[in-house]
This record gives sequence, structure tokens and C-alpha cells, in this order.
Amino acid sequence: MNTPLRPQTLECRVNGQHQRWEVTSAAMLLHVLRNDAGLNGPRLGCGLGQCGACTVWVDGQAARSCCIPALEMQGREITTLEGLPGLGLQAVPQAFIDAQAAQCGYCLNGMIMMAARLLRDQPDADDAAILRTLSGNLCRCGTHVEILQAVRLAAQRLREAA
Repeated sequence: MNTPLRPQTLECRVNGQHQRWEVTSAAMLLHVLRNDAGLNGPRLGCGLGQCGACTVWVDGQAARSCCIPALEMQGREITTLEGLPGLGLQAVPQAFIDAQAAQCGYCLNGMIMMAARLLRDQPDADDAAILRTLSGNLCRCGTHVEILQAVRLAAQRLREAA
């Protein structure tokens, strides 16, 4: 006989704001962020943590939210695409827009989150570092050249703003 999953309280910070939800042990972080927090940045791609569309930061480190149990985020700090402006990283998503780095745009959440993390830590990152950082994120439309240009543009803008 299957027993129903009992909701438990999850308290964490999302984009600098304290959040509290009732979630079951089966809930993945991605679903809580999208369905309960109403955030559309992280997207469900493969559901296996391999494509990168669901990338968020957990305590400042990139993580694949589709395969992280939400209850493991108790007391943690989560940053989504929507939270980048609050960290002074609004130049990164804007550079992707200005460089027209999207065709379908589905992969961009992960690309932007990974690029922002790289540029936060290495504002002078070269092409090799950018390519290494983005290598785990899939873009099936083939806009890799434009994505690389967008990260270069974001790096330039962040350096100029510093």
C-alpha cells in the first residue's frame, strides 16, 4: 500500500528573499521555483541534470535544479536568472539580448547563469575559460557563436562598470 507523501516546511532564501513553502519529499527544486515561486528563468529540459536549462546557483555555486530535492535546500541561498540584477550582474542577460544570442531561447537560462558565475569570479575570462564553463550546457539551435559573443560583451560591460 502506498502512503501519501506528507508535506514538510521548506524555508530558504530565493533571490535575496525569505521563502517558505510546504513541499513533499518528492518535490524537485525546479518545480518549487517555477510552480510555487512563480519564477520562469529555470526551465525543465532533460530532467536529468545534463542539459543545463534548469541551472540556478545554490549558495553561489551552479547547480542543476531539476534533480535536487527541494527539501535539501533548507536554509540555503538560491539565485535564479531573475536574481542576477540584485547582484549587479544585469549586464550578463542584457548582453545576450544585445548580441541576439538566442534562437529558440530555451537554453539561455543555463547559459546566462553559467556565464554570470564565470564572470563574477573571473571578469577577464578568455575564450577557453568561457567555452569550458559553457561546455555542459546544450544549445540545439546552434547559436554557440552568438552565445560566445554575448559572454565577451558581458565581460566587457562588467569591467567597464567596475
